[in-house]
Amino acid sequence: MMNMKQPLLPKLRFPEFQKEPGWEEKTLAAISESISSGKDKANSKGVFDLYGSTGIIGTTENATYSGEYILVARVGANAGFLTKATGNFGVTDNTLVIMLNTNTCFDFVHYYLKNIGLNKMIFGSGQPLITGGQLKSLAISFPSLAEQRRIADCLSSLDELIAAEGRKWEHLRTYKKGLMQQLFPRVGERVPRLRFPEFRNAGEWEEKPLGEVIIVASGQIDPTERPYCDFPQIGSENIESDTGKLVNVKSAAAKGVISGNYSFDENDILYSKIRPALNKVAAPGFKGICSADIYPVRPARSDLDRSYLLYLLLSEAFLDYAIRNSARGKIPKINREALLTYRALIPNPAEQRRIAESLSALDAQIAAQSEKLVALRTHKKGLMQQLFP
Repeated sequence: MMNMKQPLLPKLRFPEFQKEPGWEEKTLAAISESISSGKDKANSKGVFDLYGSTGIIGTTENATYSGEYILVARVGANAGFLTKATGNFGVTDNTLVIMLNTNTCFDFVHYYLKNIGLNKMIFGSGQPLITGGQLKSLAISFPSLAEQRRIADCLSSLDELIAAEGRKWEHLRTYKKGLMQQLFPRVGERVPRLRFPEFRNAGEWEEKPLGEVIIVASGQIDPTERPYCDFPQIGSENIESDTGKLVNVKSAAAKGVISGNYSFDENDILYSKIRPALNKVAAPGFKGICSADIYPVRPARSDLDRSYLLYLLLSEAFLDYAIRNSARGKIPKINREALLTYRALIPNPAEQRRIAESLSALDAQIAAQSEKLVALRTHKKGLMQQLFP
């Protein structure tokens, strides 16, 4: 009795299946009409059977397939990554993927393999590799076909919701980009195309070199000394492109930073001078230190609003200028002189604040939508862990 195998049961089961027996364990080969890698011998169904010790048949010819297949990247950095292909589709290089279809619920198998993570099967001391033979012998558990479909339908519905919320997030980002193009004057113009009603008769914006209205930090500090080693340290990798969101922030000591840094506080804007095309600008609400690849800049005058300065540096006009004036080298970067000579267009302080408030409110919407997406993906991951044994 002690040696009897316990039935496989998921932690979470739909009510109509709670009295059904445990799931049955089978190999992936047992439920697959074909697992192919390369242009192998075609069988009567027009698909390709796996043969050979490795399942690798060398070819770089284009091939077109029809039907439902799960494609698994079999070699390289993405080995183990899988995706679905349905209808008519082409595979450019058959040696890079393993293809499988099933004689049971296709979506159930896809979600099951997603849940277990095929990257755990990767081997090889050099090029990461996963073979068709490994997949054929992979043991997975199956409930009845009805329960398979119920699980697949549930997860498919959740995927559709995630996709819809993802589109909403993209629409908000696109809307913000278009709005900024309207709220800031175009090159050669002194008035924006879109202006809030109370400022429509306020006249043209004033043009000034950025060096007249901002201060750029100078004088580096040693990040290994106190109190700086305990401060949050911001590198370019911690600033999200276009959004200004700060991610994965840690102390200088935790990151092991030893090279010279700049200090900043709540009055500064952080502008990443390397690879300006990435458009990395942030407005931290705390005191810290930042990489020498970042300029901490702040308003030099009371008539320049800090939040407006943030969006000015994120604007399309400044982005184009920074890209054009990046020093040519292995890593493009905008130097201090080029930054300070930029001809900035600046409205009166009240209009600056109105623009900044509008864009800040939109940023809050985008951030909330992003958090909703993260929560849904986390929920899906947890649900999958509960729905499969």
